[in-house]
Amino acid sequence: MSIQYEVEQLADSYGVADSFPKDFGYGEEEADIEDSPSPSDSKPRILLMGLRRSGKSSIQKVVFHKMSPNETLFLESTNKIYKDDISSSSFVNFQIWDFPGQVDFLDPTFDYEMIFRGTGALIFVIDAQDDYVEALSRLHLTVSRAYRVNPEINFEVFIHKVDGLSDDHKIETQRDIHQRANDDLADASLEKLHLSFYLTSIYDHSIFEAFSKVVQKLIPQLPTLENLLNIFISNSGIEKAFLFDVVSKIYIATDSSPVDMQSYELCCDMIDVVIDVSCIYGLREDGSGSAYDKESMAIIKLNNTTVLYLKEVTKFLALVCILREESFERKGLIDYNFHCFRKAIHEVFEVGVTTQRATGSQAVGSPCSKAVALNGTPRNTV
Repeated sequence: MSIQYEVEQLADSYGVADSFPKDFGYGEEEADIEDSPSPSDSKPRILLMGLRRSGKSSIQKVVFHKMSPNETLFLESTNKIYKDDISSSSFVNFQIWDFPGQVDFLDPTFDYEMIFRGTGALIFVIDAQDDYVEALSRLHLTVSRAYRVNPEINFEVFIHKVDGLSDDHKIETQRDIHQRANDDLADASLEKLHLSFYLTSIYDHSIFEAFSKVVQKLIPQLPTLENLLNIFISNSGIEKAFLFDVVSKIYIATDSSPVDMQSYELCCDMIDVVIDVSCIYGLREDGSGSAYDKESMAIIKLNNTTVLYLKEVTKFLALVCILREESFERKGLIDYNFHCFRKAIHEVFEVGVTTQRATGSQAVGSPCSKAVALNGTPRNTV
């Protein structure tokens, strides 16, 4: 389905992208960890950890299940470990494990070695509006235990609920948490353990951008994707390009130019508009069909001579570009370059699937080979 709009740009009007059809999602949550193991347990894991009421479950629901941020106020506190299987693409294929805040590492029934051994990233959520002394103590205990089991884990700290803080308070809170956390690591002789810090809120797009950075570290083909995007935009007169996972609005890759938050928000909103309109006008009379398919394409022209251009790459991915109207006059060249880019992306996918099948049996049984698969360089380039 092709859609073309001409709209006015509304300054400071980027709200929460919560209009996504809820049935256009990843599926239901799996049962808790106490159930019998399934083949999906061999997938790389992202762990959500932190104290009670820090916002872990809200993050998961908003990013991956399209829950409105206001609805998260009614979520009950998590009292057991939940696994949520996320299969958005061949590159982004992992599980989210949501841990209760009261998890006890000293409990003999808690097999933390088994959990950390297959983990790609550990996200620790800190409530920025609460006293975070206890949270920093739990953060140190958690990451030190995990690092000793699996030093290849990416450790991410979400300084969450910053929507209620002033800009100066945000910066001061991040600086304080960063300083204290790294001092604790230095005192424990864990200087090699690297923590990444993000200011996040479910009431704006910061949580989606933070999760994008986390997921990108788990994609071994990321340098290849960035290189393809750089080649595409330099030969097409495009200012910025994002490769989006359509469902979650996580961007799995972008070109090497700096990411402007406003540009990212515009692209997220465009995806919402395209899917919403397609759900209304793009389906057949009997309701069959898909809101996003190989014919999906959209052009939005803003009143500041900026053009947003979206095209389908795979059934999971979309390319969203930002360019000037004068550059868009060469649409034929852009479409030809996009055809070459899309073909290259499909080749990367095919190589990834073939390699995964060839090494699958080894990766399941070997923690070391898992670490290489999660954090290594691309196995093949296009």
